[in-house]
Amino acid sequence: MDGEEKTSGGREGLRDVKSIPSDGHEFIVGRGHALTSGTVKAMLSGPGQFAENEAHEGSFRAVSSQVLSKVCVYFTDKARYTNSSQLHKQLPVAPEIALKLPMATNFLDCYIK
Repeated sequence: MDGEEKTSGGREGLRDVKSIPSDGHEFIVGRGHALTSGTVKAMLSGPGQFAENEAHEGSFRAVSSQVLSKVCVYFTDKARYTNSSQLHKQLPVAPEIALKLPMATNFLDCYIK
């Protein structure tokens, strides 16, 4: 896709963001959803601030795929249920990531309630 702009669902101006955890998997998240994270927002804001801004991707070496996948689900749910009359569903968390998830959300500046 050299030279092409990736967009979320064909919507103009909404680029996708690639998030890469410590084990190298790739998660593609709509830019609007990814901006739920204060850390991602800082990485993607302003020209030339971070290399991630130009590539539309961020590497999170301290975060595993299992944890980052849960964070990406949260991004989507937050976008879906913010300003909605629907009840927000509870996000199930596996015991093996129960301690790592709060650390990742703290790092990413997106607190799961």
